[in-house]
Amino acid sequence: MAELFPDHPNLVDGYAPLQMECDANDLVVQGEVPKELSGIFFRNGPNPQFAPRGDYHWFGGDGMIHGFYIGDGKVAYKNRWLKTVKFKKEKEAGRSLFGAFNPMDNDPSVQGIETDGLANTNVVWHGGKLLALEEAHAPFELDPHTLESKGEWNYQGNLKGPMTAHPKIDPVSGEMLFFGYNADGMISEHMSFHIADREGNLIRSETFKAPYTSMVHDFMVTQEHILFPIMPLTGSLQRAITGGPVYAWEPEKGVKIGVMPRDGSVDQLRWFEGDPSFVFHPMNAHTEGTKIICDVCEFEEAPLFPLVDGTPGDPEKAIPRLTRWTFDLGDNTDSYKSERLDDLACEFPRLDERKVGMDYRFGYFACDTNPDFRIGGFNGIGRRDHDTGKTDIYDVGYGCATNEPIFVPRSSDSGEGEGFLLANVYDAQRKASHLVILDAENLANGPLATAYLDHRVPFGFHGNWMPL
Repeated sequence: MAELFPDHPNLVDGYAPLQMECDANDLVVQGEVPKELSGIFFRNGPNPQFAPRGDYHWFGGDGMIHGFYIGDGKVAYKNRWLKTVKFKKEKEAGRSLFGAFNPMDNDPSVQGIETDGLANTNVVWHGGKLLALEEAHAPFELDPHTLESKGEWNYQGNLKGPMTAHPKIDPVSGEMLFFGYNADGMISEHMSFHIADREGNLIRSETFKAPYTSMVHDFMVTQEHILFPIMPLTGSLQRAITGGPVYAWEPEKGVKIGVMPRDGSVDQLRWFEGDPSFVFHPMNAHTEGTKIICDVCEFEEAPLFPLVDGTPGDPEKAIPRLTRWTFDLGDNTDSYKSERLDDLACEFPRLDERKVGMDYRFGYFACDTNPDFRIGGFNGIGRRDHDTGKTDIYDVGYGCATNEPIFVPRSSDSGEGEGFLLANVYDAQRKASHLVILDAENLANGPLATAYLDHRVPFGFHGNWMPL
C-alpha cells in the first residue's frame, strides 16, 4: 500500500501531487477562445508518484506533462507522467526508491543503477520532436498528441552527457543552442556547449572547464555571443558524503560569467566577475556595438537551497527582481554593470520568441505585489515595456496563484508583442486549476477566455507552445 505524502511545504496546497492521468475532451470555457489560436500548450513540472525518500526537494519529483489542446474555439486537456527508468522501477516496487539529489538516500536495491532522469522541468518542440527536459540527463522524448513516453533522446548517440532544461531556439536559423553542466559526471567543473540544426541534427559540441562547480540552470545568447553564468550555488559530492547539502550557497566564490563569440570556440571564453547573486532565468540578451545587454530575474541569494553548513538562507534576499547586466567588450576590465530595473518581485521571464538574442521591447513574467512575498506561486502576470519602463499587470484574483506565462503571436507576421499570453492559475478555493488566455497588449482587461479543470495542475516550472 502506498504511503501518505509527508506534510512538506512543496507537497501541499498548490504543490500537492496529482495522483492520476486523465483526458478531458471539452473543457468548460468562459469567454471566447481566439480563433487565431490553434496548437498545444504544454506544461511540465514535478509530480512525485510516491511519498519521497529522504529529504524532499521541489526539484526532485517525477515529471508530468500537461497538454492543453486549443483550436476551433475549444480547449481539450490531457496529462501523463513521463515513464522514466526511475518511474517504472518505483511503479514496479510500489514505493519510492531514489532520493532527490543525494545518492546516499537511494534504496540499496537501486544502488549503481543508471537512470534517464526525471524529465520534470521544461518541454520544447524542435526538429520534429517533443522533448521533456531537466538538467542532469539527456532529453526525454514523448508523443505530442498522446503524451505517451518514447524514452531518452541523445541525438543518435552523439550527445554525451546532460542537457540544460533551457535551450535557446534561434528565430532566424532555427538552430537550437544548449549546454550542460556536470558534463563528465556528477558534480564536476566541466561544461559542454552544443548546437542542433533546424532538423534536429547535432552539428556542434565542445567542452570546457568552469571556474568552479556550480548549478547552472540557464544561459544567455545573442546573435553574436554566448554567455555562461557561473554563480555560487556550488555542488560538492564530498559535502553530501559527510552529511551536508549537495548544493549550497557559497557567496564568497562570487559570480563568474563566461562570454564566447558565437562563431568562435570555448578557447575564446572571456570571464567577467561580479558580486554574489543568483539567476535561475534570464529574459533575453542582445548586442549593441561592443556591449552585451542581459535582462535577468536576479536574487541576492539563491532560494530553495541552504548555506554550506545546512542552515537556511535569508528569505529577504530570496526575492527575484528584474535586473539588467551590461558587459562592455571594448573595455579592458573583467567587471560588468548591474542595474535594477524594477523592485517588483518577478520570475519565470519570457518574451516573444521571435526576438530571442535580438534587441526587443516586451518581456513577460509571473509577478507578485505582496510585500511579504516568498518564492512559490505568484499573484499576477506582468508585461514589461522596455522602451517606456512601464509594467502592466493582470491580477489572477483572491486565493489564486500562477506561474510562468508563455507568449503566442497572433500570426507569424504580426508585430512584436501582438498576440496572447497563456498561463495556468491555481484557485485555492476550488482546489483546482484553470487556463487563462490573455490579450498580451491589454492585460488589465482580464482573460479573453478561461478554461476550467476540475483538478489542480501542481505548481511546476516551464511550458511552451506547439502550433498546429
